[in-house]
Amino acid sequence: MQAHDLSEHVHHEDEDDHNRAGERRTRWVVAITAVTMIGELIVGWWTGSIALTADGWHMGTHVGALGLTLVAYWYARTRAGHDAFSFGTGKIYALAGYTSGVLLVLVSLWMAKEGLEHLINRPQVDYLDALPVAVVGLVVNLVSAYLLSRSHHYGHGHGGHDHHHEGHKRASVPGTLDFNLRAAYIHIIADAMTSLLAIAALSLGWWANLWFLDPLMGLVGGGVIIWWAISLCLQASRQLLDVVSSPRHEQIVRQRLEAIDDVRVADLHVWELGPGRRSCIVSVVTAHPRAVTDYRDAVLSALSVAHLTIEVHQCGLAHDPTQPDPELAHHH
Repeated sequence: MQAHDLSEHVHHEDEDDHNRAGERRTRWVVAITAVTMIGELIVGWWTGSIALTADGWHMGTHVGALGLTLVAYWYARTRAGHDAFSFGTGKIYALAGYTSGVLLVLVSLWMAKEGLEHLINRPQVDYLDALPVAVVGLVVNLVSAYLLSRSHHYGHGHGGHDHHHEGHKRASVPGTLDFNLRAAYIHIIADAMTSLLAIAALSLGWWANLWFLDPLMGLVGGGVIIWWAISLCLQASRQLLDVVSSPRHEQIVRQRLEAIDDVRVADLHVWELGPGRRSCIVSVVTAHPRAVTDYRDAVLSALSVAHLTIEVHQCGLAHDPTQPDPELAHHH
């Protein structure tokens, strides 16, 4: 029996450099936020400042949410080569991002509730104690947002089947997002926005006695955060449900393939597997089949693909590419 070397045809999941960078930056953000939280709780207990203690626990909620981000990175990284994950562990990032979005909605609803209660009851606020806390929180969040913003968007996919080929110019197509990192970024931006609104409200409350601005800003901030969280959940759910990432992706692949001889694309699906990773399944019909590598090169010259499956079917007669062929209708 003849033995075949399959090593170069077997796909192996590689840990994306972008994902590792996102994990490293998130780890720094968690450390900075945790240190700030502990410091505020200790100083709040020592001085008896309710404002410091409250903001410390608020920081704690973000430490928990960002901790979820790190757990997702760790889980995806340690199981990247596990055979149980047919298309890799990229969907874990979308799942973690969706979960963080739900947590953001819950936090914003709690903010809105607190704002309404303060509008009704008008509790006494120590503006001079609360202002420095809000300023420190804003600085910490701006530093954290800078760290995360450097890698929260991904423009190209990487994977075992994604190669550049000489003689082909890759079309510019929209990139894919790491929803796990995006969720952490939104958590930090939301906290920074809350701190900024608090500084404005506390300053005007202390200077002009506009007491109602403090709870009102809680309502405004909660509404904006809910909007961001719902948008995050909708985007992450599209990846979780394998919704077509973009009709333009499929259009570009179809054009590249149908430019070869008399090729017609009978079936084509492109969807996202995770941050920077896509999968593509395509079925082509032609009277003069070429080697599969020719069609593979055409697809990869148009789009970054981590998992690519190509079916080639030979038809009896060559057809005019400008005329529709009813026999190629595909039903699911």
